[in-house]
Amino acid sequence: MQLSEEHEALRATVEEFAQKEVAPVIGDYYIREEFPYDLVATMGEMGLFGLPVPEEYGGMGGDYVALCVALEELGRVDQSVAITLEAGVSLGIMPLVRFGSDEQKQRWLPDLAAGRALGGFGLTEAGGGSDAGATRTTAKQDDGDWVINGSKAFITNSGTRITSHVTVTAVTGQTEGKREISAILVPSGTEGFTVAPSYSKVGWNASDTHELAFNDCRVPEENLVGQRGKGFSQFLSILDEGRVAIAALATGAAQGCVDESVRYARERQAFGAAIGTYQAIQFKIAEMETRAHTARLAWQHAAEKMAAGVPFTKEAAIAKLVSGEAAMDNARDATQIFGGYGFMNEYPVARQYRDSKILEIGEGTSEVQKMLIAKRLGL
Repeated sequence: MQLSEEHEALRATVEEFAQKEVAPVIGDYYIREEFPYDLVATMGEMGLFGLPVPEEYGGMGGDYVALCVALEELGRVDQSVAITLEAGVSLGIMPLVRFGSDEQKQRWLPDLAAGRALGGFGLTEAGGGSDAGATRTTAKQDDGDWVINGSKAFITNSGTRITSHVTVTAVTGQTEGKREISAILVPSGTEGFTVAPSYSKVGWNASDTHELAFNDCRVPEENLVGQRGKGFSQFLSILDEGRVAIAALATGAAQGCVDESVRYARERQAFGAAIGTYQAIQFKIAEMETRAHTARLAWQHAAEKMAAGVPFTKEAAIAKLVSGEAAMDNARDATQIFGGYGFMNEYPVARQYRDSKILEIGEGTSEVQKMLIAKRLGL
């Protein structure tokens, strides 16, 4: 896909930000496991959180391709910053853009689009994992409120000091013998809504992830997002879009490993020559570039179909599968090229190695993507 002039200008702007402002400092945040509030604020000022948000709600009025372009450039440098943007938009903002009432949009979107606030999406539960339809969290109506009870696991952007809300899925009743799942917005600080301490994670250490608990948590009935009983189907459509975005992020990670490996192969001397002169290293880097290139084609193809308004579930699953595996494979190969230095956290490839495994798990495991692809093939 040939980027438009607008998308190319955005790409260049985000590349400069990532290289000049993120790269020099993110390693320290990562080691401290500290959320980079200043970088998030800058991304907000750049309009990155508002890229696909209509202008009337404080956004840039752009498209989802623009978000993906930005995510790829951020992912080349650091995944923690990239996933904060990806989840903040695709999971925090887009449910309101797609399904929220005008009142909800007016209230919540301006701060979210400006990066002054972050939103989370509470779907996953400890006992559910890939079986997202097995939701146990419940919400019952009582005197004009929803009363929510249950818990959620692995929720991104849910516990920062600028988190404004989490949209949660909950069982709200039964229709024709089937469980009715709805989406409900829960503002931060609501009584009965508890955010557990941060997880100790293998990677994405400068991003925010928590377990959430709801104990007789009451919110007004008008906090229902979209139609009652349509929460799961709404989520599935949001997840298709999110998979394209996460695929762009993963493509960036794969490309970042190529970038670092090429630089290192030119500089590192062994047996009297730069290691990049040896065919074993050349072939390994060529394979890495091929993976990144293929992943880019996959997410861009899915994004084109999404922009055209035609079904893209299969293409989104392919993009997620291909790019996640490309990121993990490239991170492993880059670490091998760097040798002992690749095992040191001061080098970006070490962060990419720790971070990339979750790209084969989060927002739908690789196995789930294969199930979706097979289903679309009629199997």
